[in-house]
Amino acid sequence: MDVARKIKTKVSAGFKMRGLILRPDASRYLVEVLESVSASELDDVMEKVLDAVEKQPLSSSMIELSVVESAVQDCTQSCDETTDNVFNIIGAFDVPRYIYSVERKKFVPISMTSHSAPSLCGLAKDKAELFRERYTILQQRIHRHQLFTPPAIGAAVEEGQNKFQLKTIEALLGSTAKLGEVIVLGMITQLKEGKFFLEDPSGTVELEMSKAQFHNGLYTESCFVLAEGWYEDSVFHVNGFGFPPTESSSGTRAYYGNLNFFGGPSTTSVKASAKLKQLEEENEDAMFVIVSDVWLDNVEVMEKLNMMFSGYASMPPTCFILCGNFSSAPYGKTQIKSLKDSLKALADAICAHPSIHSGCRFVFVPGPEDPGPGNILPRPPLADYITEEFRQRVPFSVFTTNPCRIQYCSQEMVVIREDLVNKMCRNCVRLPNNNLDIPNHFVKTILSQGHLTPLPLYVSPVFWAYDYSLRVYPVPDVIIFADKYDPFSIKNTDCLCVNPGSFPKSGFTFKVYYPSNRTVEDSKLQGL
Repeated sequence: MDVARKIKTKVSAGFKMRGLILRPDASRYLVEVLESVSASELDDVMEKVLDAVEKQPLSSSMIELSVVESAVQDCTQSCDETTDNVFNIIGAFDVPRYIYSVERKKFVPISMTSHSAPSLCGLAKDKAELFRERYTILQQRIHRHQLFTPPAIGAAVEEGQNKFQLKTIEALLGSTAKLGEVIVLGMITQLKEGKFFLEDPSGTVELEMSKAQFHNGLYTESCFVLAEGWYEDSVFHVNGFGFPPTESSSGTRAYYGNLNFFGGPSTTSVKASAKLKQLEEENEDAMFVIVSDVWLDNVEVMEKLNMMFSGYASMPPTCFILCGNFSSAPYGKTQIKSLKDSLKALADAICAHPSIHSGCRFVFVPGPEDPGPGNILPRPPLADYITEEFRQRVPFSVFTTNPCRIQYCSQEMVVIREDLVNKMCRNCVRLPNNNLDIPNHFVKTILSQGHLTPLPLYVSPVFWAYDYSLRVYPVPDVIIFADKYDPFSIKNTDCLCVNPGSFPKSGFTFKVYYPSNRTVEDSKLQGL
């Protein structure tokens, strides 16, 4: 009896902390369920039940018995389904959408907000919301960083541990006196030809940046920056630009728990599953072969793919990730017929190696010049009409969106096929002094921005209402940038960023990723 009372008190307190109240019958049911849970697991199980309750479309803060029963059922199912969550491909349009609530200081599913469901034909408010959400996510991340966390009252600040305070643009514009040593988080925009401004939700201010120092990164329009300088006479004189500090995935999850930001069938983050982690470490033979610019109409490319399949026949990889463009040139009205014929030839090559055909998965990510709705992200998969015959002959093949997400055991991988490095270099406000280190600047920019395409919308168009599907926050384990730029592999903030390079243009190079030890191998096919 005493145990039940303790559990009841704990349950009641847990729900109150989230602004929820349990009906008496719901409380009794939950106490009965939790009585069978061991004391060491009680807190974790209760947290999962609370998360499952909040994921449901709640009409009020009073929680009915049916809601709790459904939440408990979800939790028991998620435990049983662990083995089904080993490998999943998540299209961009299936990524769950969470909105950061400033009042509650947490992420909530879109169903719990006043936002409408996303549509490809976005409204004007979707465009405004897109930048506001990018800003809010970065702002909450910065406020948690040790440099911007205000010290506790009465606490001594160690030497060299100066704390910085962010100002809004509204605070600058409202000042009549000169303000020195100000730091502002805002987006670089060019509202007038040749004149740059800093913008945040509270306003815009003109920038004077002739003497500004730029820290590492590629600073383009529509990037969010921390600008440090002084303000006088309606102009912000910038001494230095830096990017918002990055935050590791474990740091984010320590704050927001096991929310499944990434997507897939699991109700909670796969990172919390010890079973999946164990499977991942035990399967040392697992490997992902990553190839970009797979020109299926090119004779030499097909010869090299045949050579690759022959080489891997004795030890088939877990998955081939094949990125477009799947044609060497856009053929206009004959492109679809040409692509269908090319896929038929690829199916022939795969079927010629039974171990590859039956033991490997194939993931196809379309490129900018493949048939589809123009150069806008996220890009839908190749049309069923083109791929139907191939999918029948190669059943373990998935034609997915660009970008897409792959969840393997406890690892989260993002794949994007877009020529981002060149676009970002061309649109830099100022190019870095060290041009040899462009890949490092590029990776730092993407992870700092928490977004795959931190570029103006006229350079890299995005479906406004689906901009959230391009976020890389929390930071995934692997990002594959299938870019025309030279191949690279860079680790930053516990995230492995990989570019296999263009298969035909880089001398038939590709990358192989080993999930068990999280390493990447540079590979190349030599002459026949």
